[in-house]
Amino acid sequence: MTQLLVKEIMTKETKSISPDTVLPEAHQAMIMNNIRRLPVVKGDKLMGIVTLSDIQQASPSDATSLSVWELNYLLVKLTIKEIMTSPVMTICEDDSVNRAANMMLDNKFGGVPVVNSVGRLVGMVTESDIFRMVAERGID
Repeated sequence: MTQLLVKEIMTKETKSISPDTVLPEAHQAMIMNNIRRLPVVKGDKLMGIVTLSDIQQASPSDATSLSVWELNYLLVKLTIKEIMTSPVMTICEDDSVNRAANMMLDNKFGGVPVVNSVGRLVGMVTESDIFRMVAERGID
């Protein structure tokens, strides 16, 4: 039986953001694209990753005493490089789906950036990609 490779199931059309992107813009990108994680890229280099959870933790609680204007002022100054996870754990596009699934399980990740042999971002593999593969193949 041949091993299924990450590049066969990953999402190739990956949205990414710059480390200088401000928090509200990144949050909006996640909402508009219905995604929970964004790779952070500068040029061709993968710098980190930011998740919806990271953004929610960086946002002020409802119990704050700051006004709406003060909150907005602070949020538009907060850049992704200040809250992203870096360095980021990645998987190679030529690794097996089994390796990706185990990495995600062991680290409690919902998704991992996929890189090629020279370390360039080429996609994302997520729990949904793995679930889709199982459903499509009818694996019992």
